[in-house]
Amino acid sequence: MNTNTSFNTSQLVILGLMTAILLLMAYTPLGYLNIGPLAITFNVIPVAITAITLGPVGGAVTGSVFGLTSFLQCIGIGGTSAMGAILFGINPVFAFIQRFVPRFLDGLLLGYLFRGVRKVGNTSLACFVTGFCSAFLNTLLFMTALVLLFGNTEYMQGLIGGKNIILFVCGFVGVNAVCEMVSSTILTGAVGIALYKAHFVPAPAPHGAQA
Repeated sequence: MNTNTSFNTSQLVILGLMTAILLLMAYTPLGYLNIGPLAITFNVIPVAITAITLGPVGGAVTGSVFGLTSFLQCIGIGGTSAMGAILFGINPVFAFIQRFVPRFLDGLLLGYLFRGVRKVGNTSLACFVTGFCSAFLNTLLFMTALVLLFGNTEYMQGLIGGKNIILFVCGFVGVNAVCEMVSSTILTGAVGIALYKAHFVPAPAPHGAQA
């Protein structure tokens, strides 16, 4: 009974800490490095760490916080996103979906991804893969939502400029996405391994045991 209480308390502490770090990063220059219309974001890192330590639900919670702060930047709360402001002016509902849903899904999927990779590999590998995928999925889902929801607008057509959509996406995210993936892979992997050694990450279930 005491063990379960201690474990649950530890989970709540980690969730609160990662949420606080995420909010700090979202509302200070620590979370974003603006380059052109896009920004290199490091906010995927707390989401990935939460997914590693708390699973899909924890990842979804911090992913939702990330998505909400990203949307609020569209209306100038906690910073300003030039693209977000334009998209909000075109369609506020679509802007919310495009900013919020990809980050929610990113956190949710990372929790399952970490568990899946650890079953076929080990905890260290799973931490680094989760770190990489946190940035990769964030970019993939963000850009997919952008194209699906706003691809036919005059603003997006001007950015695409008649290019093949895949070439446009690759060129648009470019260096930003690479920097996010490298930083997220290294930092998430290192922090995840440290938390596992400190017993904040549950040990993998024995083969044949219930998940």
